[in-house]
Amino acid sequence: MAHPKHKISKQRRNKRRTHYKAVAPTLATCSNCGSPVLYHRVCPDCGFYRGRLAIEKKVTA
Repeated sequence: MAHPKHKISKQRRNKRRTHYKAVAPTLATCSNCGSPVLYHRVCPDCGFYRGRLAIEKKVTA
């Protein structure tokens, strides 16, 4: 294994890590209720996925 001969400074280390950043997830709108939904996921509000009912949601009233 190679061993470093000199300490890597914080500035040089941080320059290398500039591209490591969090990305906000891409959201789509539900075709049934219009709420924001993650792609390829069932809508948590109405239970629809790709225009079809995937999960029966209980109505609390």
